[in-house]
Amino acid sequence: MTEYKANCSHIELSEAEALETWFSENEEEMIRTADDIFHHPELSREEVYSSKCLADFLEKQGFEIQWDIAGFQTAFIAEWGSGKPIVGFLAEYDALPGLGQEPDCEYKPTHTPGHGCGHNLLGTACAGAACALKAQMEKENTAGTIRVYGCPAEEIVIGKIKMNAAGIFDDLSVAVTWHPFDRNRVSYDIWQAQDVKNYKFYGTAAHASKHPELGRSALDAAELMNVGVNYLREHVADDVRMHYTYTNTDGPANIVPDYASTNYFIRSAKRSRTEDASKRVDDCAKGAAMMTGTRVEIELVTSNKEMKVNRTLAEVFYHAMEQVPVPEYTKEELAFAEKITAAAGLENDGTYFTGLEPLEDEPVILSIGTDVSDVSHTVPTVMLSAATMCKGTPLHHWSTTAQAGMSIGQKGMLYAAQCMALGSWMLVQDPAKIEEAWKEL
Repeated sequence: MTEYKANCSHIELSEAEALETWFSENEEEMIRTADDIFHHPELSREEVYSSKCLADFLEKQGFEIQWDIAGFQTAFIAEWGSGKPIVGFLAEYDALPGLGQEPDCEYKPTHTPGHGCGHNLLGTACAGAACALKAQMEKENTAGTIRVYGCPAEEIVIGKIKMNAAGIFDDLSVAVTWHPFDRNRVSYDIWQAQDVKNYKFYGTAAHASKHPELGRSALDAAELMNVGVNYLREHVADDVRMHYTYTNTDGPANIVPDYASTNYFIRSAKRSRTEDASKRVDDCAKGAAMMTGTRVEIELVTSNKEMKVNRTLAEVFYHAMEQVPVPEYTKEELAFAEKITAAAGLENDGTYFTGLEPLEDEPVILSIGTDVSDVSHTVPTVMLSAATMCKGTPLHHWSTTAQAGMSIGQKGMLYAAQCMALGSWMLVQDPAKIEEAWKEL
């Protein structure tokens, strides 16, 4: 691992007294806010309660709130201060369908929305980091602007894409965020470039037994497309992923279906490879329509770039993470981790939580995507990871939801908030690092 020696390396958490004081005085309020959002889960673009909950928290702390950002009623910008640098925290708060779950080791499916990605923690930690940084800057009479961007619809990879296209992040000096995971580290990761598409096939209905020759099956077209894509898998780069589901298969079997639709995610670690695979999937759809005498409409739902990592910011925030003690866990929390590991079939060796992991020398390619990636091409961006769940817990899973609503998740949230606040304070104190990050971008 490369040793980090920065101009701001002399800053210790104990020297940022206002940061520590703010967290000690507001820890319970952060937990209450995250818990409130947890118990009011809302799907993407529907985050009315969740966004207001977070905005109210920030307004009470002295931030001015602006709503209706980039066409989203549930997006906001909370701002404090003036001048440069402008530090932006990217907060999220949308939930996932079908993952409703109380903090319990027994899986009780409710088929309601739930925070299976921990966004109740994500948004609250970003808000807390911003407030603590504000307290430190006020104490030191330091110039600069702090913003918290309330970003909706991350789970459907839309929110920050549209916000970024609207120029919402253009004047930032740096963007800071994090994501709940099962370990503590700087997320020095290349998140995937993605195309999300709907394929809609239109055919001709007919009686499937009496007059099959008059029918043109949209369902046949959809199935043939998927067969073509499955053969295509052999001829794309190793990191390309193509997954699909049928989104409309209604109707009795004795009627030739005149409509069928599928939803596809097409991804890789590089935008150019994603675009190539995406065009070839389109060709599979067009060929299937030709074979079946049907018509296909191709709808691009959303599209994002791969993450652009920034080594300068990664090193600054890694040093910050070194200064913040990782959470310690009670016997009850460790027992909970043991029980949920067994109930969910999680993979770990009985070590449920570990310390800070080293900063990698080279970026790590992930098999998941985020709309933060587009922001990283506009402004230097850093993302952290913090353990809000025990080792082996997968995202978008009921076991994540369960831990996001109890003390294990809350401890990770508080840790992430302190790390983001201290790392951002280091940057504010060392503008040369921000300049270096921009040169790297």
